[in-house]
Amino acid sequence: MSGVIDSYIPVIIFLIVALAVPPVLMFIVYNLSPRSKAKDKFTTYECGSVPIGEAKIQFNIEYYLYAIAFVLFDVEILFLYPWATVYIGHGITQVAVVEMLLFLVVVLMGYVYLWKKEALKWVK
Repeated sequence: MSGVIDSYIPVIIFLIVALAVPPVLMFIVYNLSPRSKAKDKFTTYECGSVPIGEAKIQFNIEYYLYAIAFVLFDVEILFLYPWATVYIGHGITQVAVVEMLLFLVVVLMGYVYLWKKEALKWVK
């Protein structure tokens, strides 16, 4: 029984250190960092220019469609590249081929959605 408890000692030490380090560091930073009560400290800083107007603005929907297209292409490559390397080098089962075809159908549906929303056109 003591062998099992002894194997948990590193975990307990790790938990104690993990729980102690953040408060200790916050205390050190709070006590050692310089303080300034200047008015400019609490203003918004954006690339060195003085902020003008509201912070809430509407973005064009095209930016979100670009993000969807990026994620779609990124995830496709993320899954297809390792699958293709395994497919070429080793025997792969028919279940894996069917799963990849199902994945490609889902990706194709994403492309069709982007095409219908005209997100793949750079200038409209």
